[in-house]
Amino acid sequence: MAKKAEMSLCSGERRILVVKRGLYALGIASMLAVAGCQSTNQTADMISIEKEQGSRENIDSLSSVIAANPNDPNAYNVRGSAYGRAGEFTKAVADFNRALQLNPNFYQAYANRALVYRNMGKPVEAANDYTAALKLNPNYDIAYIGRGNIYRQAGRVDEAFQDFNRAIELDTTDGRAYHNRGLIYQLRGQHDKAIDDFSKAISLSPSAPEPYNGRGVSYLALNDDENAFADFNHAIELNPKLAESWANQALVYERKGDKVKAAKSYQHAVNLDPKYQPARDGLNRTRGAS
Repeated sequence: MAKKAEMSLCSGERRILVVKRGLYALGIASMLAVAGCQSTNQTADMISIEKEQGSRENIDSLSSVIAANPNDPNAYNVRGSAYGRAGEFTKAVADFNRALQLNPNFYQAYANRALVYRNMGKPVEAANDYTAALKLNPNYDIAYIGRGNIYRQAGRVDEAFQDFNRAIELDTTDGRAYHNRGLIYQLRGQHDKAIDDFSKAISLSPSAPEPYNGRGVSYLALNDDENAFADFNHAIELNPKLAESWANQALVYERKGDKVKAAKSYQHAVNLDPKYQPARDGLNRTRGAS
């Protein structure tokens, strides 16, 4: 298994919502199709802006290291990661460029630059960098996961599935591989397999709320409201600031006929993310409940 040298990530890509068959004249198959599009359009692999790692003091310290070792590609790679954490993406790319000039075989720098390109809204450049990393190291699981996310969001689901499979075959310990493959199983209506993958993702990343939301959606698709509700509630406990968790919880309340609680949860989701359409739609359905 390849060692992880890419910047650590926070997951912000998994927003899926389904409704029970026949509810509000929407079949579960059609709603899953909508949910798949909703999830596909979300941004994956967002860099987590961290004050400590991206602080001016930390960057100044790394700059001192570079001044003392101006031909060390590792130093540029580390500072580029710090710039990425600080949200200074142009400077990050410049450092990764320099690292690759000094060491054209530095596959981790390709993957790090790809991640920054993703955050800059340049998926083509990002995919090319992940591919370059894989040419240098065909066993680099991180690059398969990153490229797979780009393919999945571009609608190239079969290619994404192959990349996630390859990462899993390499015994990756990165839960994103299982989570994102689970999303594809979910999109294909293979909910038992999706649940297995989400459960594996949870075992690898137990503090991440997204796999709980994903697994809960598939439980709903199988009409297992009890387990779905437990997963959505746990997702909220892990991170109460995700709109989709509250909207998913609201959906279970709605399925139970408790429109008052549903409306409160939908409203909370809208407050967190006014643009999250499933929450807005749910609130419109349940607003005014007494």
